[in-house]
Amino acid sequence: MAQNHRSTENPQGSGAKPSIAILGGTGALGSGLAKQWARRGYPIIIASRSRDKAVKAAEPLRAQLPGAHIEADELAPAAQRAQIVALTVPYEAHHGTLMAVRGALDGKILIDATVPLKPPKVGTVQLPAAGCAAVEAQQLLGPQVKVVSAFQNIAAEKLAADELPECDVLVCGDDVAARDTVIGLIEAIGLKGWPAGPLANSAASEALTSVLIQINRKFGVKGAGLRIVLGK
Repeated sequence: MAQNHRSTENPQGSGAKPSIAILGGTGALGSGLAKQWARRGYPIIIASRSRDKAVKAAEPLRAQLPGAHIEADELAPAAQRAQIVALTVPYEAHHGTLMAVRGALDGKILIDATVPLKPPKVGTVQLPAAGCAAVEAQQLLGPQVKVVSAFQNIAAEKLAADELPECDVLVCGDDVAARDTVIGLIEAIGLKGWPAGPLANSAASEALTSVLIQINRKFGVKGAGLRIVLGK
């Protein structure tokens, strides 16, 4: 019987690892993911509205990882050039960023890590009318883009500091193959990814972030996370 496995190779089948554009790669989560994937041989494009800001964010990563393929560009060109795109911006920039790259995402996987936090009450769940940010992204981009939700519950500071968080990653998406590809990318950096059902289930992942913020506050920690335990 053939074994089922998740592939993180080039979706075009060349065997090379796919390039990943990180929209919001200047922030803690974006730069942390960029570092982890670049270390494992994935070509990375740090993307920002300002190319100068993207270049500035890429420089220390290049210094830390000699030989890694790390570039910088503005949002739309980066999304156009990459084979997979990750969105790691704050919720207030979610819609604007998607609009900026909308024409460059057709046929691609978009990994949406957005959490709809609304300051100052970030410890209170405040999901949007569509149900969650990931579904908002899918509605805006259309069915030609494969939106997959992941990384909402990761301690971004730990990733950026080169320390893997002690938690699992819930992965939601309507396209099973795209969801499995993202799980492969998660496992490539040493974390455990779990298929958590359709994109609408991202509402649970996004809401859980506010719960973890409350736990962090209560116990004076920064990295509360989630572990999935399979019972018999």
